[in-house]
Amino acid sequence: MAELLVFILFAGAVLGLMSGFPVALTLGGVSVLVALLGATLGEVDMALMGALPGRLVSIMTNETMLAVPLFVFMGTVLERSKLAEELLITMGQLFGGRRGGLGFAVLFVGAMLAASTGIVGATVVAMGLISIPAMRRAKYKESLSCGLVCASGTLAQLIPPSTVLILLGVMLQDANTQAKLRMGIFDGNPLTVTDLFAAAIVPGFLLVSLYTAWMLFVALKNRENCPPLEMSDEDRKSLMRNVIFAMFPPLLLIALVLGSILSGIATATESAALGGVGALALALCGGKFNKRKLGEAARSAMLISVMIYTMLIGATILSAVFRILGGEEMVASLLEVVPGGALGATLFVLGMMFILGFLLDTFEIIFIVIPIFGPPLLMLGVDPLWFGIAAALVLQTSYLTPPFGFAIFYLQGVVDNLKLTTVYRGVVPFVAIQLFAGVLIWLWPGMVMWLPKLLNS
Repeated sequence: MAELLVFILFAGAVLGLMSGFPVALTLGGVSVLVALLGATLGEVDMALMGALPGRLVSIMTNETMLAVPLFVFMGTVLERSKLAEELLITMGQLFGGRRGGLGFAVLFVGAMLAASTGIVGATVVAMGLISIPAMRRAKYKESLSCGLVCASGTLAQLIPPSTVLILLGVMLQDANTQAKLRMGIFDGNPLTVTDLFAAAIVPGFLLVSLYTAWMLFVALKNRENCPPLEMSDEDRKSLMRNVIFAMFPPLLLIALVLGSILSGIATATESAALGGVGALALALCGGKFNKRKLGEAARSAMLISVMIYTMLIGATILSAVFRILGGEEMVASLLEVVPGGALGATLFVLGMMFILGFLLDTFEIIFIVIPIFGPPLLMLGVDPLWFGIAAALVLQTSYLTPPFGFAIFYLQGVVDNLKLTTVYRGVVPFVAIQLFAGVLIWLWPGMVMWLPKLLNS
């Protein structure tokens, strides 16, 4: 009977999500209904549900989770302050005298925005509104332009300080604790979001380097697809001054945020507060930020943060009911029969996350998959730090993959006269690059583990 209730739980959640009903209400509502049904049938002890309110309170008061609204606010302030637009124009002029120069500028600015905002949707939209018109004027091939914008925008999922990494860190902390408790291990060395940030830096730079190498190949092979920009003598004279003034604010912010985290001076939450204040100060100094834009940034940050927290509450209720029904034992049995042991089980879970990425948002996948599959997978010996980075990379790839990639629809929705098939053609090479990067971190996990070990030594 417990197996049937677990099936009803998942079937109800899937049907609710596919119907377009709000995610948080779907996950929480279906779980409560299944728990009541289980109690009626004598399969669920409702006394165990009494611990749920305390669990929800601990999530809402989790210090690490406080970093999410603060980093989101930092991103929304930068989005509305026009710092990104000025940076792209200046970088385009700096590299634009060469073939493919504007493409290199888009990748560079995308990486900096990823390290400044941590929000994929905002980064893709901002890059699309700024970059596509500029590349159209420069007569870039449309599909190449779309691929560059989508790929650089999705870097916000992997390059810290990423909200995806924060939520993965929180979920993996709980999964790691559950796995250790079931194995009777009490080593007192919990996984931290700081460790996950450090682990993501080398893979993030690897991905940017691979993108850049591809852009260089295109520039050398198909010159007509990415011609150089035309610049006036006046633009050349003021170029270096513009570069310094455009690059200094975001670089300073990145150095403050990541430097404070990785050096151990501040926790992720404290550095997020520093980033929010720093972004606000830079925006005000730029002279293009006012009270109205501050209100818009605060409102946008509030809506995004409330969405994340409500989804987390719903997912917590789902995982609690799932555990009461003995679902973890069922998942552990499932992973044990997957061919290949821990290797096969890891590929199975990552593959499932990749496919779910066509249907659900990244946050929804993290809140659903990690609490359910995380503890059994970690009990098989999979390193939680490596798995967190692999999951982030897989979700980023899914976000970019046709025909359902969210980044594709973000871009197509904000750019006029843009065919969906054009975007599809543009992102395919970058999807292949991301899959190749995933293979590299699989073959050489030291790329993920090296920096956290160095910082903790």
